[in-house]
Amino acid sequence: MKYLCQVWFDGAILDAMTREEKAELDSNSLNYDRDLVESGHMIVAQALQRPTSAVTVRVRAGETSVTDGPFAETKEALGGFILIEAKDLNDAIRVASGIPLAKLGAIEVRPIHEFAAK
Repeated sequence: MKYLCQVWFDGAILDAMTREEKAELDSNSLNYDRDLVESGHMIVAQALQRPTSAVTVRVRAGETSVTDGPFAETKEALGGFILIEAKDLNDAIRVASGIPLAKLGAIEVRPIHEFAAK
């Protein structure tokens, strides 16, 4: 079964890190991604740019509106994601707990809804 692991954290934590600490976090994250590839769990992983680079798109009554920034004002923002294959929720939780940013923020684990083929 596929699970999306959403990586949420407060960007201020990263801003407060030294260059060396950021380099270590990046290295640990890339190494964990390689471990997930080797174990067969990895489907895809991507880091996201800062929330200030986002735009929010809405369509109401046929009209499209675009606003700068994220939809919600929160301390923690979505910073990346890892789409994994896991045998069950417990396996997905085990994988998510190994994500290095879990120590600085939160990992939301959500099963992927598979639509039936027509």
